Amino acid sequence: MNEAEIKKLIKAAMHGREFSYSPYSNYCVGAALLTSDGRIFEGCNIENAAYGPSNCAERTAIFKAVSEGYRDFKAIAVVGGPKDGALNMAYPCGVCRQVMREFVRPGEFKIIVADGEDSYKEHTLEELLPESFGAKNL
Repeated sequence: MNEAEIKKLIKAAMHGREFSYSPYSNYCVGAALLTSDGRIFEGCNIENAAYGPSNCAERTAIFKAVSEGYRDFKAIAVVGGPKDGALNMAYPCGVCRQVMREFVRPGEFKIIVADGEDSYKEHTLEELLPESFGAKNL
């Protein structure tokens, strides 16, 4: 991915963050998932008073894409931070990493964690979820 594509994806994640429903933590997260054909699916975190039924921004974006028939993904950008505060590097949780493992091609998928359009880190899923368990282990 080139710099312009990365910035576009980060901007989409920032847009997705605007829809965060986080009345309990006040920590708003946005994600933007890029398909191999260039479509972007945005997601936000959605909390619930019971906590367990809450959903992360990354999974929201992935589930939206999968539910519309997309299964070939190139990258995801994630941004997060306090509702009225500055963005910080919000890494995907373990559950989100495992969901990514289910749907992405090892070695090709990029995870971009950003605290602004010009400040980001790029990782592979293998870096963030080494020795993972997947369908081939069954």
